[in-house]
Amino acid sequence: MSNLHGAQINRNGWLGFELSVLRRLTFHSVALPFTGEPNLGLYLKHWKVRVAANDRSQWAWIKATALIENNSETLTEDDLEMLLDDAYVPRAEFINPSLLDWFNETDAWWFDNMRENAERLESPLKQACALALGMTVGDYVMSFDGATAGLRSPLSLSRVFRRLHQAAPVPIDNLQRNQSTNQEAREFLAERHHTDLLFLRLPPATSRRDKANARRLAWREEWLRRGNDFWPEFERRSAGKMGGRVETRQQYLNLLEDLLHTAAHIPSWAIENLSDGFISNEELSEAITRVRKVDAIYSKDFSELSGARTSIITAVT
Repeated sequence: MSNLHGAQINRNGWLGFELSVLRRLTFHSVALPFTGEPNLGLYLKHWKVRVAANDRSQWAWIKATALIENNSETLTEDDLEMLLDDAYVPRAEFINPSLLDWFNETDAWWFDNMRENAERLESPLKQACALALGMTVGDYVMSFDGATAGLRSPLSLSRVFRRLHQAAPVPIDNLQRNQSTNQEAREFLAERHHTDLLFLRLPPATSRRDKANARRLAWREEWLRRGNDFWPEFERRSAGKMGGRVETRQQYLNLLEDLLHTAAHIPSWAIENLSDGFISNEELSEAITRVRKVDAIYSKDFSELSGARTSIITAVT
């Protein structure tokens, strides 16, 4: 199971820190090569910023499509009826039997059927909205374990889906053509012409990933891809690239420097580093300086909340 970069930690706790740094910069468009959860890009839409979101993980790509690329599409009552049609009815066999690794049989049938029903929606944006809601339902189910299963609501997953849909925010129309892509980071950045800012959340080294959280998020990837046989190819295609398996600091820094050379045409950079002891701010600053002069370093200690400290390094041409 590969590292699903951008997903290794819940970053909601320091969204305010990220925004406080970005307020110091002047930009009207941003590129996010490792988006993970789409909270930052979604918030930047409130600032009327044009957002280009990217992630090699399909779960992050789908979420960004629903919440960042999408400016207006919503699910109608007819759409909900289609999505939940016979959601609990077993077929002759599972389309995605790997769901049984994550859920009990009844819940697994719901996710298998709902995933297939989403393909019947009329537009990719509506499909993304449905799948993003489905991920939220799955996260709800996965939040219970043997000790807390009795606290789970007796509502069916279809009822939970409807309630989450009712509580979902209205799409933000920032009057911009936002994008969500599922590319390797270098390819994505090479295509970001006329972009003002690179916001780069450094992916963790795979060898140091939060294994429990990576496993928690892996169900989303297997649900969307309808199985788990893709992992070897996913790993192979990530080898030797930022966001793939890394064992040494120097290898990581070399990959980072190569990525920054690819992004040299973007005027402003903001590079965020989760200080977990693998790469220090000093090593990171040196790597950035070999490509562009560092402008400022901002740090915030979240150790009391998450045991982590994060820093954002800015560099402007």
